[in-house]
Amino acid sequence: MKFTQYYLECLSHASYLIGDETSGRAVVVDPQRDIAEYVADAEAAGLTIELVLETHFHADFLSGHLELAAATGAEIGYSSVAETEFESRKLADGERISLGEVELEIRHTPGHTPESMSIVVRERADDAVPYGVLTGDALFIGDVGRPDLLSSMGVTREELADMLYDSLHDKLLTLPDPTRVFPAHGAGSACGKNLSTETSSTIGEQRATNYALLAKDKQTFFELVTEGQAPAPGYFGYDAALNRQEHELLHEQEPPASLELSEVDELVAGGAMVIDGRSPEDFARGHLVGSVNVGLAGRYAEFAGSVVPNDVDIVLVTDDGFELEAKNRLGRIGFDRVVGQLDQPLAVMMTHPDRVRQASRMTASDFGDRVGSIDGLQLVDVRNPGEVEQGTIPGAVAIPVGQIPRRLDELDPAAPTVVYCAGGYRSSVAASVLRQAGFGDVSDIVGGYTAWKDAQPASR
Repeated sequence: MKFTQYYLECLSHASYLIGDETSGRAVVVDPQRDIAEYVADAEAAGLTIELVLETHFHADFLSGHLELAAATGAEIGYSSVAETEFESRKLADGERISLGEVELEIRHTPGHTPESMSIVVRERADDAVPYGVLTGDALFIGDVGRPDLLSSMGVTREELADMLYDSLHDKLLTLPDPTRVFPAHGAGSACGKNLSTETSSTIGEQRATNYALLAKDKQTFFELVTEGQAPAPGYFGYDAALNRQEHELLHEQEPPASLELSEVDELVAGGAMVIDGRSPEDFARGHLVGSVNVGLAGRYAEFAGSVVPNDVDIVLVTDDGFELEAKNRLGRIGFDRVVGQLDQPLAVMMTHPDRVRQASRMTASDFGDRVGSIDGLQLVDVRNPGEVEQGTIPGAVAIPVGQIPRRLDELDPAAPTVVYCAGGYRSSVAASVLRQAGFGDVSDIVGGYTAWKDAQPASR
């Protein structure tokens, strides 16, 4: 058996290639949208990708099932509960798929979503202990899938939590303890609140240590898994729907068109947004007025999808050579309306200084020195609720970064505003969104709450 896990740090997303080297047949599970690596690895191993399996309709990324099907001729397989607009193979609970010696067993594990399924992998069909189980978003390392993401789509979170509890105990925890656990996400994903940095575990380890699996009953389980969840990024509903649909394919080798400043101006006048993917430090030194900073070095697609509408054209600004990466990373969440990238942005800004603005950033020490003298200060904490519960700067109003665009009316655009997060990445995103919305005096704190807390005098 060939078994390869692919881990995409920027989306905390795990996908898998499973092949039988005796038959040359292979499947890919939960693929990212840019698929070249799967195709190349399968070809190098002498494998033919015959089937693309999706554990559920993902909300946090646009899957590559259509791209893989187009590139390889593979079938697309979902739980028999799933309804797709494209042709797909319906997989029944308990169904077995033979790749040769390697065998896959489908287990329906609803709860995160109604159509969720897990895939038990055996190196040989009669193995008493499976090699592993691919759990999708039902069971993570240290956590379980959140049951609240579909509560506005006709299924209550109580109903989903009830299904999830049964799936975990009746379908997954019945596997032998040595069975390896391979989830679809790891730490940083908004699909859970306590995900480990580890990318695999065993059923036995999770049975003994996973807080959600230790719940004494369903009510306790529900309370544990729904408490303190981060707000879902704004694009989640869009992607969950798009993953059911036929849509345009991603052309991952095709760079965005180069645009002159006059062309960018015309596009912005028509409603396009400029997304600057440089670091917060470089953005602060100088950027085009009206652009929003989402740094490529961070969780670029996730935060772009949180603050940029899915129905607007996008113009990219990046460091030289990163234009294709920026386009493809947005493509991973289905944000395909990238109409181009500003050609030679640094040269453009040097020759058009009237179009450039610097962003005010202050150190925690500067903020401490000045906070008492800023009349009418508006302090905004853009971290998630669970972070805020651990401590906040006195006087701050808490609005998670992804909620800033729709909660602008809660803030005064004329007031001096200071924004902070945990370290300075999200605050730069939020501060740029506020400036783009017309807020006149906006700063953010370098190093965020962490730096502010470290700067406080030690209590005696």
